[in-house]
Amino acid sequence: MESKSTQTAVMTAQPQELKSKHAQALETIGLIVEKLIPLGITHQSPEDEFLDGRLVHIKGKEMVNFSSCSYLGLETDERLKEGAIDAIRRYGTYFSSSRAYLTTRHYAELEGLLEQIFEKPVLLGTSTMLGHISNIPVIVGDNDAVILDHSVHASVQTCCEMLKARQIPVEMIRHSNMEMLEDKIKKYKDKHEKVWYFADGVYSMHGDLLPVKEVYELMDQYENFYLYADDVHGMGWTGKHGSGSVRAQAPHHPKLYLATGLSKSFAAFGGVLVYPDEKMRNIVKYFGKTMTFCAPVQPPNLGAAVASAKIHLSPEIHILHQRLRNKIKLFKSLAKAYELPLYSEEMTPVNFICMGKPEAGYYMVQELMNRGFYVSISCYPSVPYNQTGIRVPVTLHHTDSDIEDVVKAIAEILPRALEISGFSLKDIYRAFKLRQPVIEV
Repeated sequence: MESKSTQTAVMTAQPQELKSKHAQALETIGLIVEKLIPLGITHQSPEDEFLDGRLVHIKGKEMVNFSSCSYLGLETDERLKEGAIDAIRRYGTYFSSSRAYLTTRHYAELEGLLEQIFEKPVLLGTSTMLGHISNIPVIVGDNDAVILDHSVHASVQTCCEMLKARQIPVEMIRHSNMEMLEDKIKKYKDKHEKVWYFADGVYSMHGDLLPVKEVYELMDQYENFYLYADDVHGMGWTGKHGSGSVRAQAPHHPKLYLATGLSKSFAAFGGVLVYPDEKMRNIVKYFGKTMTFCAPVQPPNLGAAVASAKIHLSPEIHILHQRLRNKIKLFKSLAKAYELPLYSEEMTPVNFICMGKPEAGYYMVQELMNRGFYVSISCYPSVPYNQTGIRVPVTLHHTDSDIEDVVKAIAEILPRALEISGFSLKDIYRAFKLRQPVIEV
């Protein structure tokens, strides 16, 4: 059998003009992965027997973990652990039945709690992506049109490939460009039954927010314009009872279809689909393919999610929200003070430091690891090639000192990282199409 390196070499040996775009993309990704793994940047396994949410040990070195998206730090909460253990005792480690036939009692209990959080009909899916696969092909009709935000999550974009097979128009607009969005609405509104905008509540790479009120204004103006929002990174840490970033900005719009999940702040697993009415919920429940043909959410995850939902519905969630807000404000204020090229200053726990060329990102991550910080690199194909960056989420596991130390370290390493890549700060702001801040002298 050929090794991965041999396979890549064979692909590289082919004349460039004979390669398809698909083959070229696979080759580029393969070369990047082959570079990242030996550098110790990706595909690592912590050596810890127990994880506390804050520290990880990689190749014998202790590091503060700035790669987790469990923003409220609930994965180590004893109530969630006991919820998972109790569910295993009751139902075993695995419940092998399609939910079209049988479900454990936790399904009804969890959906009931989630409906208290969202105050709308809710459907629980095995994961957010599997929820999209059930949801999108059912709610989008043959005479509809779809507009994708350029930065909408890959899981949504993947599901939209199924729509193209049905000859449904799918177009992409520049990220959060409301003028371009309105132009597309005008293009399709008279020829199609519904016009959909697919976007994220909190964009997972850059941490910026969907401009909900502006989109709502368009929905109020255009009768057949609908919003489908993926708010996985917004759920839990903001909004009433942790209902997310979309609902934190405005009430639930009658033409909003919300998809979110339990895998970030909720510290469990499963997709959550929120509907404007019971009729649409039931249509997806009975006709969505993954609702019938995929394994259900398993007992440990259901048990943990029920415990998490009860915390979100209690007064304790306000305390957790405030604590996290304080840490987010600390990170943003320090990043501004150190003049870091932060993609978005919006108050979300996802922080993206723009690096530009991949080489700058590689160097930054390695140097941060040497100083005892593990962060996530964002590079092609997750982002365009020259829009590499590092993603530094903030969670309740982090101390204020952790946040201060990591921001200071990034600021100290940045000049050398830029020097290696041949980029300047001005080049970075140009590559990301951001306005460079004016530095007062």
